Amino acid sequence: MSIARSASSLQLARETRERFVAATEGAIVPLARAIRDRLTSLASEAGNARAMQEHRDDFVAFQGQGTRWVSLAQTGWRKALAGSGGGVAAASSGLRLELIGDEEVESNILSSRLAQVIHDKASFELSDLRLRIQHLEGTTELDARDVLKPETLAKLLVEQWLGAGLSRGMWTRVQDTVQQALVDVVVKAYKDANLFLVANGVMQEIDLKSFVRRTGGSGAPGGSGGSGGPTTSSASMARDSGMSGGPHSAQRPGFGFAGSQQGSVPSAVAPPATTGGSPLMIARQRAQTALLSLKRFVTARIGGDTGGGAGQYQAANPEGRTTDVGGGGGAGGGPVAPRVFSRTFAGAIADAEVAYRMAATQFMDGPGEQATLMQQTAVDLRKRSAELKKRAPTTADKATVEIVALMFQAILAEERIPFSARVWFARLQMPVLRVAIAEPEFFGTLQHPARMLIDRMGSCVMGFDAAAITGSALEGEIRRVVQVIEQYPETGQRVFKLVFDEFVAFLNRYLTQSDTTQRVMSVAQQVEQKETMAIQYTIELRKMLNDMPVRDEIREFLFKIWAEVLAIAALRYGAQGEQTVMLKRVASELVWAASAKPNRTDRARVIQDLPQLLQRLRQGMALLGIVDEPQEAHIKIIGATLSDAFMSKTEAIPQAKIEAMAERLTHLEDFVTDVGGASDLPLDAHSIELLLGVDAASIEVVPDAAGAKVAEDMLAWAHELQVGNWFMLDHNDRVSQVQFVWRSDRKQLHLFASADGRSFLIQAGRLAMYLQAGLLVPAEEETLTVRATREALAKLDANPERLLN
Repeated sequence: MSIARSASSLQLARETRERFVAATEGAIVPLARAIRDRLTSLASEAGNARAMQEHRDDFVAFQGQGTRWVSLAQTGWRKALAGSGGGVAAASSGLRLELIGDEEVESNILSSRLAQVIHDKASFELSDLRLRIQHLEGTTELDARDVLKPETLAKLLVEQWLGAGLSRGMWTRVQDTVQQALVDVVVKAYKDANLFLVANGVMQEIDLKSFVRRTGGSGAPGGSGGSGGPTTSSASMARDSGMSGGPHSAQRPGFGFAGSQQGSVPSAVAPPATTGGSPLMIARQRAQTALLSLKRFVTARIGGDTGGGAGQYQAANPEGRTTDVGGGGGAGGGPVAPRVFSRTFAGAIADAEVAYRMAATQFMDGPGEQATLMQQTAVDLRKRSAELKKRAPTTADKATVEIVALMFQAILAEERIPFSARVWFARLQMPVLRVAIAEPEFFGTLQHPARMLIDRMGSCVMGFDAAAITGSALEGEIRRVVQVIEQYPETGQRVFKLVFDEFVAFLNRYLTQSDTTQRVMSVAQQVEQKETMAIQYTIELRKMLNDMPVRDEIREFLFKIWAEVLAIAALRYGAQGEQTVMLKRVASELVWAASAKPNRTDRARVIQDLPQLLQRLRQGMALLGIVDEPQEAHIKIIGATLSDAFMSKTEAIPQAKIEAMAERLTHLEDFVTDVGGASDLPLDAHSIELLLGVDAASIEVVPDAAGAKVAEDMLAWAHELQVGNWFMLDHNDRVSQVQFVWRSDRKQLHLFASADGRSFLIQAGRLAMYLQAGLLVPAEEETLTVRATREALAKLDANPERLLN
C-alpha cells in the first residue's frame, strides 16, 4: 500500500539514499586494497602444494581483474540508485514466477552472508531508517531492490565480482576480509542517514508499535514490513515459490510414507533391532526401524494402499479435486521430487516463522531464568503449530505439522544442548516443516540434508558446557547457518545441503584452532607421511636391488634403516633438498662399495672415499636417533662387508647398474605410488619426538597392536566417525570424555581431545579394536533427530488422536 506524500518528503527520501550510496561507494576502493593485501598474504604462506597454487592463482586473477571489479561495482551501485525507492517495484514483482538455477542460488547465498553480517551489526539503525523512509514515502515496505537494504549492496558486489571474471571460490576465501572492511562503513552510513533525517524533523521519536505490526495477508493495509531482510522477504518468497501449471497451485501430495502394510493399528514405538552385525550397523537398523514405525503409524491413521507399492491415498483439496497423497517414491526407493503445495499454506508457515522470530527476540531480551525462557519458546512454537494445523489443507499436512512439532519439542527439551544453541535450533522448526511438506522423504531417510545438519550440530554442541558455547565462534556459526536457511525458504533441501557442507568445513577449522591441537596435528601428519614414505622407499629399493648381487647385510640395512633415513630427510629438507639428495647418493655408493673390487683402481677409490661414506652413514642414522652403540653395531657390520668386497669375496656389480640406481634414487618420488592403505605404519611417542624434537608428554599415543587382526566392519566404522562427535574413552583404566577433532589425510591417524587438555592420537587399527571392545563408546547411541522421532512416536502411541486433532 502507498499513501500520497508531498514532493518535499519524497525529495528528502531521495537525498537520504544519495548520501547513503555516496558514503558506501567510497568504501569499494579501500575494500579492493584490503582484498589485495589479503591475497598477497595468502600467496606468501607456506602450505600444501594445492593450497599454495590456489592462493597464487587467486592473487594473479585479482591483480588482473580487481580494477575491473571496482569499476563495475561503483558503476552498478550508482545505477542501483536510479531504480530505488517508492515501494512500487516490490509490489508489482511479488507474483513473478521463474526458475532459479543452481549457480544463482549459490551466488545468492554468498551475498546473503555479507548481508546478514550487516543486518547483525546495524539492526537498530537499519530498523529506524526503514521506518523513517516508509513514513516519508507512505509505504508499508521498502522496495525489494532498495539501495538501503543490505541485500542490495551485497548482491551487487557478488554479481559484479563474478561479472569481472573472478570466482565464487575466491570470494569465499576473502569474505572475512570483505566483511571486516565493509561492515563498519555501512553501519556508519546508516547512522549518518538517521541523523540527517532527524535533523530534518523526520520521526525524532520512533513508535515501536509500527515496527512489530504486520499485514494480515497479501496486499492488506495497515502493517509495517517487519524487521526486513530475511524477515519480510521470506514470507513473500515462500508464497511465490514452488508453483507450476497456471495461477492456481495444485495441492501438494501429502505425507510421504510409501510401502507400508495396513492392517491393525501398529504401535508407534519401534521394536529393538534383532539383527546381528557391527554396533554401527545395529544403530542404523534401529534408526531405520524408527522411521518405518512412523511410516506405518501415520499410514494406518490417514489411509493408504495395502498393496504396499506406492502407498498412496486420496485426499480432497480445497477446490474439491482429489490428489494422490503419500507417494514416498518409486519402487526403487529413489529420491522424491519436491512437491508443490498450497500457496496460502506456504504463506501461513512463512508468517508463523516471522512471528516466532520476533517473539523469540523478545523472550531472549527479557528477564528470567533460562529454563523459563526455553519454556516460553516451546509454548509459543506449540501455539503456532496448532494454528497451522487448523489451516493445513490436507490430513497429511496436519500430520506433518504435528510430527515436526513433536520432534522439535523433544529437541528443545534436550538439556544437554546449551541454552544459547537451543534458541537457534528452535528457529529451524518452520524451515524444517516447509521442507518436510515439500519433500516427504525427510521422514523416510537418515540422509536428508535437514536431518544431517541438525544431527551434526546437535552431536557437536552436546559435549560442551554452556560457558564454552556462549559467545563462541561455534555459536556464531550455528546462528549464521540458521539465518542463511531462513533467507532462502524456496530452495528446499539445497540450502540445507550447502550449509551442512559449510558447517562441516567450519568444524574442521574450529576444532583444530588451538596451538596444542595444531602442533599435534602437524607432528602426527608428518609422522604418517614419514612412515608412508619409508614404506614407499623400501618397496622401490627392493625393486632396484632385485637383480643385483648385494649381500643380505647391506639389503637389510637399506630396507630397514636407510629407507627411514630418506623419508625423514625428505620431510625435513624436501625431496630434492641438498641433504636429501646427498643421502640418496649414499645408498648407491654403499651398494657399489659393497660389491667386489678385483682391480687396483676400484680398491684405491674405496680407500679414498670410505671415511666420507662412513661419516654420511653416521649422519643419516643420527636423523633416526641411532647413535652410540647401536650406530657402531651397524657400522661394524657394514665395515666387515666392505672388507670382504675389498678382497673380492663378494660379487661384482656392473657400473652401469650402479649409475642407473643412482639416477633412479635421485628422482625416487617419481617412481613411488601412494600406499596410504598400508596397515603396518609404525607409530609411537618416540617417532613423534624424533621427527621434530617435540616432547610427546601431552600426547597419549595409541598405536596399532603388533600382529593383531582387525575386523573389516570395525575398521569401516572407524573410518566413518564424524569430526565433532563426542565419545567416552576408556584408556589405561581411565575414562575420559573426548571429542573427535581430526583425521589424517590417509585415515591412519585419529586425534581425540579431552576438556583437560590431553590429546589421544589413535591409529586406525587400534581405534577399530577400541570400538569393538567398547573402550571407545559414542556419547549418544542415536542421533538427535532419530531420538526426537522416537520420543514423538511414544507420545503419538499414547495419544494417537493428537495426530490430526
